[in-house]
Amino acid sequence: MFQSRPPLLYRLFPFLFWVGELRDTAVVRADVLAGITVALVLIPQSMAYAQLAGLPPYYGLYAALLPPLVACLWGSSRQLSTGPVAMVSLLTGAALAPLAAQGIDIIPVAIMLALASGIIQLSMGLLKLGVIINFLSHPVLLGLTNAAALIIATSQLDKFLGVDVDKSGLHLVVVWRTISTALSQAYMPAIAMGLSALLIMIALRRWAPRLPAVLIAVAVATIASWLIDFDQHSATARLSDGESTGRVVGAVPDGLPNVAMPSFDWHILLSLWGPLLVIALVGFVEAVAIAKAMALSSRQRIDANQELIGQGLANIAGAFSQSYPCSGSYSRSAVNFSNGARTGFSSVVAAIMVAATLLFFTPLLWHIPEAVLAAVIFMAVASLIKIAPVRHAWRVSPSDALVAVVTFVVTLAAAPHLEIGILTGVALAMVLYLARTVRPHIAILARHPDGTLKDAQVNKLPTSPYILALRMDGRLYFANTSHFEDSISHALSDQPSLKVVILFANGINSIDASGEESLRQISERLHDQGIPLFICGAKKNLRDALYNGGWVDTYGSQRLIADEDQAINAAHEYLDLQHFEACPLRVYAGPL
Repeated sequence: MFQSRPPLLYRLFPFLFWVGELRDTAVVRADVLAGITVALVLIPQSMAYAQLAGLPPYYGLYAALLPPLVACLWGSSRQLSTGPVAMVSLLTGAALAPLAAQGIDIIPVAIMLALASGIIQLSMGLLKLGVIINFLSHPVLLGLTNAAALIIATSQLDKFLGVDVDKSGLHLVVVWRTISTALSQAYMPAIAMGLSALLIMIALRRWAPRLPAVLIAVAVATIASWLIDFDQHSATARLSDGESTGRVVGAVPDGLPNVAMPSFDWHILLSLWGPLLVIALVGFVEAVAIAKAMALSSRQRIDANQELIGQGLANIAGAFSQSYPCSGSYSRSAVNFSNGARTGFSSVVAAIMVAATLLFFTPLLWHIPEAVLAAVIFMAVASLIKIAPVRHAWRVSPSDALVAVVTFVVTLAAAPHLEIGILTGVALAMVLYLARTVRPHIAILARHPDGTLKDAQVNKLPTSPYILALRMDGRLYFANTSHFEDSISHALSDQPSLKVVILFANGINSIDASGEESLRQISERLHDQGIPLFICGAKKNLRDALYNGGWVDTYGSQRLIADEDQAINAAHEYLDLQHFEACPLRVYAGPL
């Protein structure tokens, strides 16, 4: 558990918070078991995600080596499993696709993206910019996730169906091109491999959820591929009649990835600045969201800025070991947490398992069919499609549901340029937010039979002809001062006998200089007409603004009242006694 202000050494090396717990053999045993279990999912899954990014599958293993190790040591979450993930792999693949269509070698570009996104995340963490996560609202992420799930799944159709298609252009066009080609050229052995793996994973998840379904499905399919010489049959068919056929992973270089300085091409990097920012931000948001969800269950504290540093360092370290951009994985983190991981040592164990695979077991990976890796991706993204939250958002806030739907549609239509969908969703969310705050609810209050002050229009209550009691709900700032002033002007014109105005300000949660200026101008105009303005229930920031801006000096502190009944009594004391019983605002007024 993090302290409120940890010592400098612990801030520089966050793993010091938990490394001492490894003296307990029970903790070590739990972490080793969890780490091995995560590795059984991570190894086949990482290869599938590399394929999704448009890279050779073994680059997924490179991305599953150093990034999880560094992230667990310098991040704030103990159970977060970092490495290749579907969303970031999709974003990387979308950024690389136009370059691949031009014949550019995309592997160095993918590694460069890992380094650049890591530098962005590390810089944001050091500058304490973790609050930027708030700009990607839940509806935007909901629309993006649903669209991305469909894009991820359909991007693997060519591998699953065993066809070769031109992947240049919009994603929906590529999907149509894939389906059209498959109608005449689908390779049935590839489809059979993919379907078999899919059925195995579905069956194990339903009837034996404790078993590593992904690993078992991949292992069975790989053995079958080896027994029937699937790769040789596919190659023969391609050479003999030019058919599109299923493929296998093929040769995986023996040993650990070379450690080398990533190559930098500033021209390409500048052309990818939009996708790069999206990769960095979405990767961070995904990691923090997962870490927070687990922290609620484990009662641990998550520091968004420290997580930024951890994810940034993970991507930077990964770039030096031939990794492409990574983030936190929901599925693997859930496996890690549910298997009892207590510290980040479980991620160290998972990385050791990946290293062992690269050192000793690469020949076993040759015969894995690409259609099977596509099936792994289908299973991984199935949980990302969420319709119920959109329906719930529609019932709670139709504008938020609109943001989710628009983000979904634009992201799907604009793919592979996914940043267009994200920016559209963020822009629409901000516009709708401004639309709500530009015209905040301003209620004219009246006394309800239960003795409380309520909205007169909603509750159909009689109002006082002499006292205007109103309440504004929301911040008073430059964008809505005109609406605030217009509301008071309309009330004045509707009630020519008005003598006093009371502003119940408990709903005003903040105020800027324009809002304070607006209050002063309203007070001056009312004062010129002989109408005092009382302000009741002002919060500290509003009270400070009224004192510092000179409003209290001009009109007196007696106009600034804390209690609503005192405000109404003060207004009545200002009026002539003959008006008292005609005013339904007072608690002791006649029948309403």
